[in-house]
Amino acid sequence: MKTRVFTGVATAIITPLNGNGIDYESFARLIEWQIEEGINAIVACGTTGEGSTLTDDEHKAAIRFVVKQVNGRVPVIAGTGSNDTSYSIQLTKDACESGVDAVLVVTPYYNKATQNGLIEVFTKIADTSIKPVILYNVPSRTGVNIEPKTCQILAEHPNIVGIKEASGNISQIAEIAQLCGDKLDIYSGNDDEIVPIMSLGGKGIISVLSNVLPKETVEICDKYFEGDIKGSCQLQLKYIPFIKSLFCEVNPIPVKAAVSAMGYCGDYIRLPLTNMESQNKEQMLALMTELEIELV
Repeated sequence: MKTRVFTGVATAIITPLNGNGIDYESFARLIEWQIEEGINAIVACGTTGEGSTLTDDEHKAAIRFVVKQVNGRVPVIAGTGSNDTSYSIQLTKDACESGVDAVLVVTPYYNKATQNGLIEVFTKIADTSIKPVILYNVPSRTGVNIEPKTCQILAEHPNIVGIKEASGNISQIAEIAQLCGDKLDIYSGNDDEIVPIMSLGGKGIISVLSNVLPKETVEICDKYFEGDIKGSCQLQLKYIPFIKSLFCEVNPIPVKAAVSAMGYCGDYIRLPLTNMESQNKEQMLALMTELEIELV
């Protein structure tokens, strides 16, 4: 039986930044709040954590910081994917040495590898890693899709234990579940598909929403796994308008603005991303007020 990294909700945590680099004081406060709210795991330096625009030193330091701050209370998963396989292997090795519980490896972006290329890349990284590997499929951002039969092949690797599926293609996800069974844990990569993917045997969500509503996102999963399917669905639907607002501009622009509005960090984001447009921000803040989220 393969290692299950987590069940429930892993927050794809933002990386608080300022003009000098990573804002570690804000980062610590945010991590502590997430754990207090009952989050099941934390993903550092993923898409939401702006991993693609952190320097090499910042990327490694951020992962080490999260591991130290969490101190074993929940699993820490490090984003170590890249369009450069050798760099991804280097990041993976460093993350493993830092004490993470698993790594999250996105498909090589821009290069648009073939399926055979994906198999070779993920196999090399999984061979290198001393910790479990979760694949990350997000074709809208990378330009390449991990096909179900490719997942079936990769699921045979003893160190590849899961996939974050953000393709938005429920039919594809159903086929992955059918082909891979218990050899590959499936996690939703989209907050508006938590319940649908759990209904196909998914084990939870790697979430953007939980940066803002950690307890509530956990409740969606908890209710489902406890058998309260109706209650889980009701919560999923309740938060759809806010989820839409979190993706009305490119992630993590809106979620960083939301967390900043709650007082956990400054609204500092790196180019090529820019701060949220005022009209969109006003609408998002109005939804947050409706949900009784405390703003500063």
